[in-house]
Amino acid sequence: MIVDAHQHFWTADYAWLAAPALAPIRRDYEISDLSPLMAAAGVDRTVLVEAGRCDAAETSAFLELAGRTPEIAGVVGWASLTSPALAASLDEHRAGPGGHLLVGIRDQVQAFGDDHLDGAAARRGLATVASAGLVNELVVRSAQLPSVARAAAGLPSSLFVLDHLGKPPVAAGDWKGWRELIAPVAAQPNVVAKVSGLVAEANWESWTAADLRPFVEIAAELFGTSRLMYGSDWPVLEVAANYGQVKDVLADLLGGLLPEVFGGTAIRTYQLEIP
Repeated sequence: MIVDAHQHFWTADYAWLAAPALAPIRRDYEISDLSPLMAAAGVDRTVLVEAGRCDAAETSAFLELAGRTPEIAGVVGWASLTSPALAASLDEHRAGPGGHLLVGIRDQVQAFGDDHLDGAAARRGLATVASAGLVNELVVRSAQLPSVARAAAGLPSSLFVLDHLGKPPVAAGDWKGWRELIAPVAAQPNVVAKVSGLVAEANWESWTAADLRPFVEIAAELFGTSRLMYGSDWPVLEVAANYGQVKDVLADLLGGLLPEVFGGTAIRTYQLEIP
């Protein structure tokens, strides 16, 4: 059972897609686009992750889609961690179509300051998500990794998922500086990391597996395979690669299709119910 723990759908009018460099992926992406790619790559299930629309309606739509799409085993929806209505929003999503497939919440923390997760409102939000039995999913910049370590230490009962290994500086090749930032995060036993999104952090035109290798190897060393999971980050990956290529490169760098990284960790972390 191979699980892609990180993929998206969106429409061409998402505001962040207006950046000129993103023209190649500025179109609608739907399950009909992904299904043949999954089949060709031998991927059985996915986790659908919010795509930066920052709108509760997106989460509702994704849950309804997941409820009628066997390939989608879970949804990580968007919600504002600092909203006073966070708990009510979670209850509403769970009561709606496909609500049983809500497995985590992700705010766009990368858009805020380096210490955003240290704020009282953000910490209350993280605690609310944890109390609801959901995963706190974090998309952050490398500079925000120290705040991730502090949040995880401060909320030991919460399970955190770090997207894209914290967006390391792959293009710059600064794996030493990134290691210093990621090590305190990995030291927190309640953090799981996704080996995902790396080609988007590399040079889109000229990246090679060698560029990714030190980051993948450090992640495997610090987290161990039981706290790593594979994610394609499709269709963002299309700025630099294709779906099957990313899976194959990561498998090669990790020494094969490791059962935990390519399925077991995601199933356990998100409590996916897969027949």
